[in-house]
Amino acid sequence: MSGAATTNTPDAVPEFRQVMGHPRPLWMLFMTEFWERFAFYGMRWALALYIVAQFHGGDSAGEAPASRLYGAYLALVYAAALFGGYVADKVIGYQRSILLGAVVMAAGLFMVMWPDENVFKLGLATVIAGNGLFKPNISTMVGKLYLQGDDRRDSGFTLFYMGINLGAMIAPWLTGLLAERIMGGSPDFPAYKVVFLVSGIGMLISLVWFWFGRKQLEGIGRPTPGTEGSGRVLMTAICTLLAIPVIYFLLSIGAGALQWILTALFVALCVLIMREGFKDGPVRRDMAIAMLIIFAFNVLFWCFFEQAGSSFNFLAQNIVNRDFGGWTFPVGWFQSVNSVAIIVMAPLMAWLWVKLGRNNPSIPRKFGLGLLFNSLAFLLLMFALSSLVDPQSLKIPFWTLFAVYWIQSIGELCLSPIGLSMVTKLAPVRLVGFGMGGWFLSTAIGNNLSGIFASHVSGTEGMSVESALGGYTFGFWALLIPGLLLFLIAPLIQRLMHGVK
Repeated sequence: MSGAATTNTPDAVPEFRQVMGHPRPLWMLFMTEFWERFAFYGMRWALALYIVAQFHGGDSAGEAPASRLYGAYLALVYAAALFGGYVADKVIGYQRSILLGAVVMAAGLFMVMWPDENVFKLGLATVIAGNGLFKPNISTMVGKLYLQGDDRRDSGFTLFYMGINLGAMIAPWLTGLLAERIMGGSPDFPAYKVVFLVSGIGMLISLVWFWFGRKQLEGIGRPTPGTEGSGRVLMTAICTLLAIPVIYFLLSIGAGALQWILTALFVALCVLIMREGFKDGPVRRDMAIAMLIIFAFNVLFWCFFEQAGSSFNFLAQNIVNRDFGGWTFPVGWFQSVNSVAIIVMAPLMAWLWVKLGRNNPSIPRKFGLGLLFNSLAFLLLMFALSSLVDPQSLKIPFWTLFAVYWIQSIGELCLSPIGLSMVTKLAPVRLVGFGMGGWFLSTAIGNNLSGIFASHVSGTEGMSVESALGGYTFGFWALLIPGLLLFLIAPLIQRLMHGVK
């Protein structure tokens, strides 16, 4: 095992000890991300429901503003990754960025426990600031464990993605159980403070895990020569604290205004990436163009996929039959279905991509499959809401929403882990972290749109069968048509990628 490499260039990778066919540090990053995702998803399932219960007195008219705030929160979580990627690339390195982000995130998670709307939003803003430093950089570190052209890279990202989903699977179940059954809550009135407390503890575990495990990286992700001083970390910490009131303001201005800001950021990012691509020659230019085209379709996928924490929550609460002979299936537990599906299906999908060999779909076609599977989930909801509504209870069968999450998860596996790997292959060499931030910014735009869309599904008085059917019918067509289009233009995009698979 070599400890000499201290550079972050893609062709200077230490000779790591291999564990289960992959570099040993992959498993350390796997567990670091597991606990960070435990913290993130531990609170995520409860946010929209908590906003309605705590700040709107439980009135269903609060569903629309809760959805918009939830969408704005998710959007800013991913938009902040753009700046976190730049900080890691140019200022303090990946390892220090991850550590600082973990500290800030933990502080924010404990702040949201306070039942005051302003403090709650300030806590969300703190979580956003910390996540921006953490999330894009740990994903980028996974790519840096492999040489360019290493066939194990996609498999490594798929395994890493399973770590994300293990944390996301356990968190809603455990925090929901504690909030509803153990700490004095009930299915109708969960003890939400417990949800946020346990999530904060999970983030502290992630911090400690990475602190002790980073020695395995052997220089990968350390600051570049000339930027090792602690003064840069101090300045970054100060700038992060100053950014929190700005993020609070962005959370407060409304989803519509935020959408304009996010769009302007995305345009600026496209210009920067294209400028860097042109500097690197025609091949890198074409690869940057291909990446940006796929970013645009990524927006659509997440706009409708991220109904999980907003309109699907209200659908589960109001319109899905969750009664099992006197026991009510908790709303939050639906959030674990996606992760269970990922854990079950990820090895099968990874095996399928290898088994297909030369017939393995191209990256653009995999993205097209992601959109099409997402559209099938909305088609099922259309069927349930138009044909399976019980005339007495006005509810749809439990299995329908369960199946929707499962179908969406197959689409996610076609798109999301492949997207992380794609960025490390197509982004300009000197801006890989920035490119990863661009991936998360396109996701951010989709997330903000998801909150706007969910608010229309709920309407002004709360979700009904009619409002849900109208909204989800639109979602089906908005996914089906772009998915088919992407399938048609996939050969053109693949040519721009110059052999990247």
